[in-house]
Amino acid sequence: MAKAKTPFNEPDDLLSVDRDALRPLAERIRPRTLDEMVGQRRLLAPGTALRRAVESGHVHSMILWGPPGCGKTTLALLLAKYADAEFKAISAVLSGLPEVRQVLAEAAQRFATGRRTVLFVDEVHRFNKAQQDAFLPHIERGTIIFVGATTENPSFELNSALLSRCRVHVMEAVSADDILQALRHALQDQERGLGGLGLRVSDEALREISGAADGDVRRALTLLEIAAELATGEGGEITQQTLVQVLADRTRRFDKGGEQFYDQISALHKSVRSSNPDAALYWLTRMLDGGCDPIYLARRMTRMAVEDVGLADPRALQMAIEAWETYDRLGSPEGELALAQLVIYLASTAKSNAGYMAFNVAKRDVREYGTQEVPMHLRNAPTKLMKELGYGTGYQYDHDAEGGIALDQPAFPETMGERVYYEPVERGMEIKLKEKLDRLRQARRDALQRSRKGIKDA
Repeated sequence: MAKAKTPFNEPDDLLSVDRDALRPLAERIRPRTLDEMVGQRRLLAPGTALRRAVESGHVHSMILWGPPGCGKTTLALLLAKYADAEFKAISAVLSGLPEVRQVLAEAAQRFATGRRTVLFVDEVHRFNKAQQDAFLPHIERGTIIFVGATTENPSFELNSALLSRCRVHVMEAVSADDILQALRHALQDQERGLGGLGLRVSDEALREISGAADGDVRRALTLLEIAAELATGEGGEITQQTLVQVLADRTRRFDKGGEQFYDQISALHKSVRSSNPDAALYWLTRMLDGGCDPIYLARRMTRMAVEDVGLADPRALQMAIEAWETYDRLGSPEGELALAQLVIYLASTAKSNAGYMAFNVAKRDVREYGTQEVPMHLRNAPTKLMKELGYGTGYQYDHDAEGGIALDQPAFPETMGERVYYEPVERGMEIKLKEKLDRLRQARRDALQRSRKGIKDA
């Protein structure tokens, strides 16, 4: 009996399939020249240093730092093409040190025959120090033209030895207008794109796709390809109903543990400090939208209430704690409104970091002066022996003093003298605190001076 024919035991059948048709649109339509690339004008516009180097074939080892879909892989491929070099790619996610050594050995053999290798390492920041160090001698000898791609800040993720041998090029998210240009090209290209499908799509629909791509050309082309597949069964038109299906689960770029996370929390904190409630609300919403833990945001805003609002408005700390508790009770999405109201209040109210600065100066004195003895009159004397030793002698009970304050009673260690740490600003409630403390401190200085003079005269 003849064996049933299946794709698994007839590999020749697979060879007859058009492999290009199986590749994603974003891969098929990948630019073949620098002129076909969209975006990155700062780096690749005619006349720029990098473009001249690429076009002349005199390329250098480099790190390409930028968000997903901005053209890092494409640029690496073009480097190899213009330099007439072999292109080899490895992924730091999938490859280990044995694979790295094998690729480097092949590159060394190729170099001995007079041909260079462009080695593209995707997600290079995921390699550990030992794996990164493996590239160093080969970069120095010129065996490879190293091109590392990363979405993370190279200053934090790559070791200094590798960075010293590579030029870092910062690539930007592609603008919606440039993505729109790539989408139109894909629709017109009959050889590699969707030009042969006779699709009908409005400019408005293309703009919606380019906006939803969030700076990622690859995502935009993937969304267009999905929309085209749906449209072929709907008369060949990408309608608004089609887009509703395709864009239903759109997401924005956000890395909860990477550079974007820290950039955005920095923007949130600085917008609050700058008393810009609209910007603060925007960055809070961006982080919530990206999946940031709301409890983390509540904790950070409580820090802002202490550090940046401080005693100019003590209500801010209470409101921060209450908003935190409200979210803890309600969860998302209801509890997020409490966080939104909190960030608006923090940004809108008076600010003072006087308490924060005072605490830092006090910590500095503690480090500088070391373990100072507590003045005898401030010590507690719960036992007879301690009283006999003079503990508590000379202490003045403030409530019994005129005005409720014993002004001539020093409170710092004798070797330090009286110190001033807290300097209230003339904003919010600290205006009144400043007026009171200015009077009180001057009165204390005068009283202590009279007291010391009296002791000296005696």
